[in-house]
Amino acid sequence: MSVLKDAITPVLGAGAVYDERQYPSSIISCTVPKEKFVETAKAMKKVHALLAAEWASDETPFGRGFGIYACYRWGSEYLIVKTEAPAEDPAFPTLTKKFLPAYRFERQIKSLMGVTPAGHPDSRPWIKFEDWPEEAWPLRKSFDASKAMPRVTGKYNWIRAEGEGVYEIPVGPVHAGIIEPGHFRFQAVGEDIINLEERLGYVHKGIEKKFESLSWQEGSRLAGRVSGDTTAAHSLAYCIALESMTGCSVPERAQWLRALFLEMERIANHLGDIGAVCNDAAFAFMLYQLSRLREIILRINHKLFGHRLMMDRVIPGGVSVDIDAQGVEMILSELKGLLKEFNKLVVIYDENSSLEDRVKDTGILTPDKARELCVVGIVARASGLNLDCRAQNPFPPYDRIGVTVPVLISGDVHARVWVRIEEIRESVRIIHEILKSLPSGAISADAGIPLPDTSGFSAVEGWRGEIVYWLQSGPTGGVNRCMVRDPSGVNWLGLEQAVLGNIVPDFPLCNKSFNQSYSGHDL
Repeated sequence: MSVLKDAITPVLGAGAVYDERQYPSSIISCTVPKEKFVETAKAMKKVHALLAAEWASDETPFGRGFGIYACYRWGSEYLIVKTEAPAEDPAFPTLTKKFLPAYRFERQIKSLMGVTPAGHPDSRPWIKFEDWPEEAWPLRKSFDASKAMPRVTGKYNWIRAEGEGVYEIPVGPVHAGIIEPGHFRFQAVGEDIINLEERLGYVHKGIEKKFESLSWQEGSRLAGRVSGDTTAAHSLAYCIALESMTGCSVPERAQWLRALFLEMERIANHLGDIGAVCNDAAFAFMLYQLSRLREIILRINHKLFGHRLMMDRVIPGGVSVDIDAQGVEMILSELKGLLKEFNKLVVIYDENSSLEDRVKDTGILTPDKARELCVVGIVARASGLNLDCRAQNPFPPYDRIGVTVPVLISGDVHARVWVRIEEIRESVRIIHEILKSLPSGAISADAGIPLPDTSGFSAVEGWRGEIVYWLQSGPTGGVNRCMVRDPSGVNWLGLEQAVLGNIVPDFPLCNKSFNQSYSGHDL
């Protein structure tokens, strides 16, 4: 039984066309006429599905036009709905009236692929900047990425709030710290924020375009560089999508080691985030102590796996490094001491009244708004949504070990911090289970090469949340399209909503509690 397939069957009737070239077979994919594209979205909305991603693919090498894809999620199920736009009329009906995340997905489709979402309420570019030529569509096959684009004169029209006492505060894109660039425009009355608009894209690197010039093996290295603090999870998402297309059977030991890398990555980043939130509330002591604990994890990674962030350690077919008995004992010993110190720091965090005053009831994203925006990961779980791919779509060893998912409903800065606290504790438990039961055997297998005109899908729970990859092979078997949806692709929208009604000095706290990736978004 499939809730999502059952929901669209009455809309499509007997004429539904299901794609047998979409892998893994558990992912249902169907092609619908344009007039049914919105109808299927309406059916998805009725069963409370989430819009996980929406993208376009230039399929002119196959003798087709453009493929427009919408991926929906309900529990452990994923459904991909495709419609086609001919090359001579590149347009499709917008989904923005049904799903809010489509608002930016579709602006990006138009900006980078040149396919128009008919009926979309905002024609401004997204990712693509106003000084790019209007007819430059970087993700089209006809675009030559080796040539520099000429610059044109353009202006971005910001949304502005007007009225007595309203003033505007521009922040960025260059910030005082070492974070990546992003522009935030606040409208405020006194210190109260009444509107925030984000402008991203400053670290657009043409990553999705670059995949098309690489081999399938090289693609995993690029995936690991989509967002440098999430290298293991992004590499893994790419590899799982590729392996589903080729039918590669990854050795069991390699799967367990992949899970180990994911949890080590999760602990390191959560430690850093909790400290950063405390630092923005002027409680620097926590930043120093948690940074020290984070450094322990990074040094373990470097000593045992050869890289502090474990870059290029997840590869198609498995992993590139192993661990011996001495390494197992080292991790178990270090984690024991780390957890003891961490729990003491949690007590200090929890009992500090001035810190509590800053983080509780600050930056609230309500459960209803979280669902409406289809947020994922830490942000979703702090706002009442029980979403975690490790629990709902587990691969070994998660299907045996199990995952306890912390879910809170207050949706404030404190909730997002506390979800991280509980996830660190759970990750330590998971790592203990992995290392105690780590199977023997090979750590890699031949991943193979996909057949032409096939597609692969994966969803992996990175430390920020669900990472989605969709791969499509070309007519000769190379990479035709690699779609990447980092958690930040939907969660940035949540930050805009969470800050409303808060005071301007609390924005850094709200921003740090979300801690979204600029690089992972600006593809």
